[in-house]
Amino acid sequence: MSAPIKVLIVDDEPLARDTLRMLLEDIEDIDLVDEAPNGAVAVEKIAEHNPDLVFLDIQMPGMGGFDVIEEVGASNMPYVIFATAYDEYALKAFRANALDYLLKPFDDDLFEQALDRARTRLKQDRVDDLTDRLESLLAGRGSGGGESSDPDGTSTANRILVRDRDRIRFVSIDEINWIEAAGDYVVLHTDNKRHLIRATMTGMTKRLPRDRFARIHRSTIVNMDVVREVRPYFHGDYMVYMNDGKELRLSRRYWPHVEEQFNAVR
Repeated sequence: MSAPIKVLIVDDEPLARDTLRMLLEDIEDIDLVDEAPNGAVAVEKIAEHNPDLVFLDIQMPGMGGFDVIEEVGASNMPYVIFATAYDEYALKAFRANALDYLLKPFDDDLFEQALDRARTRLKQDRVDDLTDRLESLLAGRGSGGGESSDPDGTSTANRILVRDRDRIRFVSIDEINWIEAAGDYVVLHTDNKRHLIRATMTGMTKRLPRDRFARIHRSTIVNMDVVREVRPYFHGDYMVYMNDGKELRLSRRYWPHVEEQFNAVR
């Protein structure tokens, strides 16, 4: 039997919270861990419970649903089903990578459909996480010790296993210039080729050595050995210029976390 799905309800309207609670409380594979009446409390509850799924109201006083995502960080957010009374927000919700959205008042059938889609995605992600772990283990075994550990205990890979049509090969991290997010996948950019693998940006950050690779954007990781220079851009952002001429944006949100690393390799 698989682990239950931990769910957090976030809505400033008591009636909406009551409705979602009633819809969820009798479902076997749901563990309703908590509720939050506003965005600020939601941020605390997400950190406290680490839920799998959040039903998140878009419009709340002070800190709305998108503000919650920004505060927590998109890469750290659980899956989200937005709840809204305004259909105009639906497109924006999907652009924020929400699993789904529900219009108020909630429709039972649409609720079940959204929850089923969440189950499918969460189940697949659990399988994919296991696959990533097994592939990392195989990569280390194939190289006679292809993984090492940072001082904090984070496992880092020397090679990344990729599937190339009907073959399986290893890409050395020395070959990787930069990495970009592509939905449920990431793309490894080397000098001559691109490799698509199923992984997350957070997972890749943990697998790569911190003294060489830095996350500069929610969708970009760079190999600092092949960074030529960094220049200020607009609104506090920066432009990263690679040795091969590629230009990548460094978000101001990530600059404090990577500044020391860039200084170390300049």
